[in-house]
Amino acid sequence: MSEKGQKFKFHIGMRNVKTATAATLCALIYFLFDRNPTFACIGAIFGTGKDVQHSILNGGNRLFGTIIGGFLGMGLFSLYIQVYPDGGYHALMLPLLFVGVILLIILSTRFNWPGAIHPGGVMLCILLFNQPVESYIPYSLARIFDTGVGVVIAVSINVLLPRHRIQKIFQFVTGGRYDPAKHPGTE
Repeated sequence: MSEKGQKFKFHIGMRNVKTATAATLCALIYFLFDRNPTFACIGAIFGTGKDVQHSILNGGNRLFGTIIGGFLGMGLFSLYIQVYPDGGYHALMLPLLFVGVILLIILSTRFNWPGAIHPGGVMLCILLFNQPVESYIPYSLARIFDTGVGVVIAVSINVLLPRHRIQKIFQFVTGGRYDPAKHPGTE
């Protein structure tokens, strides 16, 4: 049957539950410390995979990209404000962005983490084009920390809630009506 001919079946899979749990746990922790949970939640959502290995890969992509993009962005922006101390948009941003993207790709592939290129590019662009001069370093460090928290929580959820535990929870919550055999391969 073709994809167009398949009928959508609504179900809540294992990865749905783990992703929602990881993001909600991040938001709760950050709520308790009166901090904005946005980037920790993003780290948790990116970092949740179908199992621990996928969580480490997905979360590692996000975290490593944020680290490399953050440090490259801080370095390039510090060069930029040597010429334009008040920041703003000037043509010098263009070669700095070009060099930054090249370095990001080289470093990500050198460390055998090509999945870090996209999140690293996002971080690099945010730093170069969207941060005030006075806050680019604290912003970068906070995003790296927050992403790390989210990734650690996502990996922890996958360690603590493997498929068989979630299936038991579903069976308990549904009064035994949940049948994992009817949902093979659900993530």
